[in-house]
Amino acid sequence: MSGMKPLTWQEATLWACTVAVVAVSGCSKDSTSSPSEPPSGGTTITITAAGASPRNLTVPPGSQITFINNDTVAHDMFSDPHPEHTDCPEFDSVGHLTPGATRQTKNLTTTRVCGFHDHINPFVQSLTGSIRIQ
Repeated sequence: MSGMKPLTWQEATLWACTVAVVAVSGCSKDSTSSPSEPPSGGTTITITAAGASPRNLTVPPGSQITFINNDTVAHDMFSDPHPEHTDCPEFDSVGHLTPGATRQTKNLTTTRVCGFHDHINPFVQSLTGSIRIQ
């Protein structure tokens, strides 16, 4: 295994949380499954070399979206349209994500559809998406 560096405890925790979110997202929820949800009650979008996933979400008003950059390059996640970023200013708190970084949007309180994109790669379809707040 030469050439591979060991994970820091933060990277290991982030990896474990990402695996847990993916595993739980396909399961139905009952009242006993709430401890696996993020404390904010929000949803996670993970960025990898393949793009953002999931790219389209529906959340209730007041939710926050957590972006995790599991790619090896930086991404700048902002609301549409490019380059103004005026659709959903709450997204702009995510901004620059270095590899391994995690950031949350502010509370999404207005019922609407918020498009998002990577400002560095605004026309890469796999790094675009939308959040429906309803």
